[in-house]
Amino acid sequence: MTSDDLHREDPDRLYTVTGGRSRANESALDLVTLIVSESDPVPGMQSEHGKILRLCRHPTAMVEVASELGLPVSVVKILLCDLLDTGRITARHPSAAPVDTDLPDLDTLKQVLVGLQKL
Repeated sequence: MTSDDLHREDPDRLYTVTGGRSRANESALDLVTLIVSESDPVPGMQSEHGKILRLCRHPTAMVEVASELGLPVSVVKILLCDLLDTGRITARHPSAAPVDTDLPDLDTLKQVLVGLQKL
């Protein structure tokens, strides 16, 4: 088996993993959505679902999950939607910095930079 063979997915396997679905129900998931497990894998669970639950014990970006599983993002999105629908994971976007923070004005920052450069 060559390294090229490892990067090509078997379409039959992907069909089986997703149950024949080609689109996810949840469009709110994107590459940087953070996934967190809310439960442990249970016996009889699809192996990919179990791997996701173990992998996401700490917040993990969807793109990282796809990379770790070696599956296309579109397939992982379907699997994540399955887990989201059953409450086994939570998904959220990374927090952005609040807009109305008390940041120093630009002149103060420039003065600090000049002072640091003189050191």
